[in-house]
Amino acid sequence: MFLKIRRDTLIILLLAFLLIVSGRSMAYMSYASSNGTDQGVAISGVIIKGNDIVPTESIRSNIANVGFRSGSYIQGDTLVTSKRKLPLSEAIQNANDAATLATLPGTQVTPIAAADVKVDRITGIVTVNVVEDFSTVQVKGL
Repeated sequence: MFLKIRRDTLIILLLAFLLIVSGRSMAYMSYASSNGTDQGVAISGVIIKGNDIVPTESIRSNIANVGFRSGSYIQGDTLVTSKRKLPLSEAIQNANDAATLATLPGTQVTPIAAADVKVDRITGIVTVNVVEDFSTVQVKGL
C-alpha cells in the first residue's frame, strides 16, 4: 500500500514544510525577543478568570479604560499610559473597582461581587479573578 509520489513532488513538499517551519520559528523568535521596551515592561495581555455570565469583553474593556491595555507599560512601580502616569498600586485598585462595574449586556445588572487583579511585572500579563454573586444583585423595575 505504498503511495506513488514522484521525486520532484516529494522535494517540493519537503521544501514547503521547511519554509513553513522556519517561518513559524522566525515569527516566534521575533515575538519573544521584542517583549521588553526601552521604557519598561509592556502590558502584553489581560487574562480573565472566574466569569460565567458576564462577557469577557465587557470586563476587558473596563480594565483597558483604567490603563491596562496595549501601548501601556510598567516602569518600576509606575503604570505609564498614553495619557498619564500613575502608581501601579493605584492602577490595580482602580482595575479592581472597574471590574466590579461590568454589567450584563443590555442591562444594568452588575453581578460581580469582588475582583482580584494581579500584574506580573516580568511578563506584563494582567490576571483578573472575578467572583460572580447573584444573591447581592439588586434588580429594580420588576
